[in-house]
Amino acid sequence: MGDLGLFFAILGAALAALVAGAGSAKGVGMAGQAAAGVVTDQPDMFGRVLILQLLPGTQGIYGLLIAFVAMNNLGIIGGAPQQITLLKGLAYLGACLPMAIVGYISAINQAKAAVASIALVSKRPDQFGKSMLFPAMVETYAIFALLISILAINGVGAI
Repeated sequence: MGDLGLFFAILGAALAALVAGAGSAKGVGMAGQAAAGVVTDQPDMFGRVLILQLLPGTQGIYGLLIAFVAMNNLGIIGGAPQQITLLKGLAYLGACLPMAIVGYISAINQAKAAVASIALVSKRPDQFGKSMLFPAMVETYAIFALLISILAINGVGAI
């Protein structure tokens, strides 16, 4: 049963990185398409639209961080994996899911806000600072999921 517990724990870590990373890849791609359209006509806008394009990429970084935290708690990084009961393995899986699910959803929605902000900046370059607030508000929920997953992983590790 220990192997099955470890399987579910590693599955949780993998899903956090995979699902949040997939959302970020899709989101950065969406914003990149909008940014390329702006730069076609306004090459001087490259730096501003690049920053807006990169914002949906943070969820993938958060997912990777959760995967590292989980694998570190499991003893996979720099040591031998622990024996994990099935229940504890499922708890690790559950602890990683907030980052996986919210990371994916927030990356896509942050990309939509970034696309709108890129359009705003293309027409009103003086509004760049304000335009960053729209996608940054979506980031808040990815940060909440990151914190919940970290707290949950550490809680599982303590039992």
